[in-house]
Amino acid sequence: MKLHEYQSKEIFARYGVPVPPGPITASPTEVREIAARLGRPVVIKAQVLVGGRGKAGGIRRAATPAEAETVAAAILSMEIKGQPVRQVLVTEAADIVQEFYLGMTIDRVARQPVLMASAAGGVDIETVARATPERIARVRVDPFLGLRDYQTRDLALAMGLDARLVPSFSAIARGLERAFVETDAALAEINPLAILSDGTLAALDAKIVLDDNALTRHPDLATLREPAEETAAECAARENGLSYVQIGGTIGCMVNGAGLAMATMDLIRLHGAEPANFLDIGGGAKADRVAAGLRIILTDPNARAVLFNIFGGITRCDEVARGILAAREGLPRQVPMVARLVGTNEVEGRQILASANITPAASLMEATEKTVAAARGATA
Repeated sequence: MKLHEYQSKEIFARYGVPVPPGPITASPTEVREIAARLGRPVVIKAQVLVGGRGKAGGIRRAATPAEAETVAAAILSMEIKGQPVRQVLVTEAADIVQEFYLGMTIDRVARQPVLMASAAGGVDIETVARATPERIARVRVDPFLGLRDYQTRDLALAMGLDARLVPSFSAIARGLERAFVETDAALAEINPLAILSDGTLAALDAKIVLDDNALTRHPDLATLREPAEETAAECAARENGLSYVQIGGTIGCMVNGAGLAMATMDLIRLHGAEPANFLDIGGGAKADRVAAGLRIILTDPNARAVLFNIFGGITRCDEVARGILAAREGLPRQVPMVARLVGTNEVEGRQILASANITPAASLMEATEKTVAAARGATA
């Protein structure tokens, strides 16, 4: 679950990270009033849950209150990567001397959090990681010991920070680490972390991505979800406990197990087509969940055929088959469907599907071939 910049800054502030104050608003008139109260140039920042706001024109500086109102009106009328801008953050323009990057995520190989820092701040850090990975310094954080002082000093040295800024940088790094751990985040980053003209450090931008699986421990954070930023399909998937990602191809996929789903998508590509989605119904899925998953898949108009790849361990194949049949009755459109059911009650499941003229397949390779062929026929 992604948080807006202003929400991320509010969390960082609780942990002692210096963030510039700034209200949010949906009114250009109110932006003008805020700028007039500040009496200084302001920066107006679109609040959308996608990257690339600056390149898209969603972050702009205004020298006067009148200009701030005009700029805010322009930003609030924008769409950035398909997301409409509904609110803007208004903050005092900073006099920046130098920009850095500071972020924390999980190193899945080491099974530990990793704190990353770079003197290449204020730019797309993924590009830096690909092109010049040596410019990113990393320290792994032992979850039992936490971030140590010597580690923050090592990062400061790698970034080339002046010795006078090391204590304040260390305090910011520790605050970031505590925010990351205590919110069960998957990512927490400050980009840029800036040296200002008065010689202080400030977090001028903030980003937190929370682990959805941990939100039951954080009901206060769960309320920060932005329903308007989710598609109807994503909302339906979350409400039904399904893992769903729309991809844009023509082959709808319903699979139980993330690894099996990835393998299924790879085979679709091997046969010259593209999956329309990733959808994992999980273990032990009942008919109602399967039906919900099928309806979600077919909300995507690009899905021309559906491939079911079910390994019945905890999940019973006959339950999946009943869910497929139940969903078919209420679908807004019909598409070819191919099912590979293997495992618990597979014979019963195949019999149920055979009675509904859903194409069976004995292997995943066969199922993929039949589904791709059916999708091409439907497209033609």
